Amino acid sequence: MTAFAPLRRAAARLGETARRRLPLARRTPRLATLVEWAARIGYGARGFVYLSAGALTLLAATDRIGAAVGTGGAAGWLAEQPFGRLWLVLLGLGLWAFVGWRVLQAVFDADHEGTDLKGWATRAGQALSGLFYGVLAAGVFEYLDEAGEATSAAADRAESVAENQEKAAMLLGLPFGGALLATAGLVVLAVGIGNIVRAFRDDFDAALACPEAFCRPASILARTGYAARGFAYLPLGVFVVLAGLHARAGEVTSTAGALAALEAQPGGSWILGLTAAGLMAFGAFAFVEARWRRIRAPRELG
Repeated sequence: MTAFAPLRRAAARLGETARRRLPLARRTPRLATLVEWAARIGYGARGFVYLSAGALTLLAATDRIGAAVGTGGAAGWLAEQPFGRLWLVLLGLGLWAFVGWRVLQAVFDADHEGTDLKGWATRAGQALSGLFYGVLAAGVFEYLDEAGEATSAAADRAESVAENQEKAAMLLGLPFGGALLATAGLVVLAVGIGNIVRAFRDDFDAALACPEAFCRPASILARTGYAARGFAYLPLGVFVVLAGLHARAGEVTSTAGALAALEAQPGGSWILGLTAAGLMAFGAFAFVEARWRRIRAPRELG
């Protein structure tokens, strides 16, 4: 990207000057190394969120706890633990690190996806992912005010649903608000379907630098996890589309609410349990990525 060339050269000159004159700067790792560390921390934070959310959802499916939780449920659970504030800060910072990595992927093409139609589609997906994790990271820091307080999963779900309905009502208040809300639901459905398609089509081994004997089971984790995560998005997308078509913000729910509605269907506990196991697989694969994913800083930051 030539537009970033002057900024890159100025930053490079400043960095080299600092390294020559400041002993501490000489011991500071290169930017590419810092980017790699941040990305790996981010993948670890994502792994914790999905592994925890999957485990809590599995407990709900087996009636060990009251209600299913979404990805935000991991932060709610963490807030109730000893040293909850410390863990929340670490998780929030880790998620923001992952958001930064998503920005590098989407804007600077860190994964070298290219500028053809497929490349732009992949980078658009990475941008949407960055937006999602940004919202999630902001929500984690909101729990800091509630750390140590005993709140039920049902109360957390109700609060999340109320916030989503408030946002939907604001959207419905705009011109063509119903169409906009239905479009947002279609985007959620597209994300879910995209995850399911990735589960069957992507070569997950290509992005990993791990022994072949280890990469094969890791690829199975990835396919299971992406399929389950995609399936978890589908009911939420349906609720949002229907809310837009009916112009009723009260029909909007959260991921946890959609999972709870799924559990209420015939055989829902089994479906919810399988979905939970898949989310745990996705979280486990994120930890694999934290260790073995190929991380390359964009050329523009070189």
